[in-house]
Amino acid sequence: MARSRKANSRKTWLLVLLAALGGVIVFSTLAPKGWPVRLGLHWLIEHFLAFFTLTLLACLAFPRPTVVAAVLLPLAVGLEAAQALTPDRTADLATALIAAAAVASGALLADGLFTVRKRRGKA
Repeated sequence: MARSRKANSRKTWLLVLLAALGGVIVFSTLAPKGWPVRLGLHWLIEHFLAFFTLTLLACLAFPRPTVVAAVLLPLAVGLEAAQALTPDRTADLATALIAAAAVASGALLADGLFTVRKRRGKA
């Protein structure tokens, strides 16, 4: 009983973090140019780190990395395409590719870690 409560609490926190990070990414993508807080890194690195972290959190909450990637890849590219609808921003192919690469990298890393964890459990 205590173990399932701990697992539910962990999953709840992962979902809260996932929703918060997803909200920050959507806000930063679609808000007017001066509103989002920047980290001081190159914007491509910021995009990569944001989507990589989002993917890892999603894979921890839902341990099916291929499904997570299948959902987040079009979302990442679609968010970049949505910038074409805002008056002060333009969609950028390089940024969409970086976001897609971050999602794919995060999902591959999570899949590899889950595989290693399963094999260690069987050994």
